[in-house]
Amino acid sequence: MAPAVQILPVAMTTSLFTPPARAPSFPAPDFPPPVHGDEQFLLQAFSSFAEAAGSLEHSYGLLRGEVSRLRCELEESNGGLARSLEENRTMRQHLDRILEGLPCGVLVVAENGEISRVNPEGRRLLAPDNGPEPFPAHISGIGSELRELLDQARAQAGEHEQKVSNGPECWLAVRHAALPEVGAQSSVFILRDISESKRLERAEQRLLREQALGEMSAVLAHEIRNPLGSLELFAGLLAEAELSRESREWVEQMQAGLRSLAATVNNVLNFHCRPEAASAPTDLGQLLDWAHDFLAPLARRARVKINLRHRLAGVMIPGDRHRLEQVLLNLLLNGVHALPGGGWMELAGGTAPDGESVRITVRDTGPGIDAECLPKIFDPGFSTRLGSPGMGLAVCRKIVEQHGGAITAASRPGQGAVFTLTFPLARPSAGSGSGRKIDRGFESTKDGEVAG
Repeated sequence: MAPAVQILPVAMTTSLFTPPARAPSFPAPDFPPPVHGDEQFLLQAFSSFAEAAGSLEHSYGLLRGEVSRLRCELEESNGGLARSLEENRTMRQHLDRILEGLPCGVLVVAENGEISRVNPEGRRLLAPDNGPEPFPAHISGIGSELRELLDQARAQAGEHEQKVSNGPECWLAVRHAALPEVGAQSSVFILRDISESKRLERAEQRLLREQALGEMSAVLAHEIRNPLGSLELFAGLLAEAELSRESREWVEQMQAGLRSLAATVNNVLNFHCRPEAASAPTDLGQLLDWAHDFLAPLARRARVKINLRHRLAGVMIPGDRHRLEQVLLNLLLNGVHALPGGGWMELAGGTAPDGESVRITVRDTGPGIDAECLPKIFDPGFSTRLGSPGMGLAVCRKIVEQHGGAITAASRPGQGAVFTLTFPLARPSAGSGSGRKIDRGFESTKDGEVAG
């Protein structure tokens, strides 16, 4: 008869991962004296049990060795993973520092318009007025002008440049790159502030124009000087002749005009070498009175009324009288030319409220200056009048800057133009007692009402 299948005790099926220190030993069972028929069966059962116990003990040893090997491999793998994570963290911090310090702006935008990353330069270029406020989380929070530039860069390859209203003369260049991701596509925008390069480019172009015009002006000035000298000679002979009082006045006016023309020729010749202006005390009130009286006959023939109004009597600045006369004559003549059918002009002046500078304005009621031409009118060679060399306003700006001043223009089409000259007043030294108190109570006028 075959032996029956033996069921092992529960204690022998304990988990192999928490084994005892050594395999269990089984003492010989103490059976009651068997009967002769069962003795053989018990011996066979005990033999099978001993074999199974030995096999289990061997398997347990093998399993414990395998578990030890796997534990070592897992610890080594965990160590490598930890080192890799630390290296990645260090590399990310390094890349973050590089991104934060880039001189160009970096903006990362998700497909839905959410902004996932922007560096400090990008914040400065895209939201300069935010201050301590957080940067917008969505691209819709950026100004419409900048959004249009970003959309243009996304739609067309290459770098796109545009002047933006972030500040005076602010230019941005934007380039786009796509970042394909799982299920979406992000956009990376690289922004550069090219304002300085634009300024340098314009300065270079201006220098090239000035060089070309300088060569041309030198030739023209040389050709003008010869007949001009003859005109001055004949005017001098006329002044010595016996003429009526009115004729002598006209001759004096002609001589003054020839002197002014000679000074203009010299200034054009010296335009590019930028000589220092001769500095002498100049009475601005007398200067404005002279400019008005000198141009009055020409203005009357052109049916232009020039109103003189200023509070500069006795106000002195250090300067070159002849060059300052040239500035006023250029501005007034431009105004007369802008009024071919007649009109009204005003030459005005006064001190600034702070008392540290003076302002002189020349205003006309002509057609005005187009908005696209207004920034270019002081460039050498630029003119909207046919046949004009375009040097008048350029020379005016140069002379004013040589006197430490500034000249600006404002205009609206159809409403005339206004040119403003600003000159600093020299401060008298402390305790010198030479300072002049400017009387603001009387306003000198000619050809107009007196505002007392």
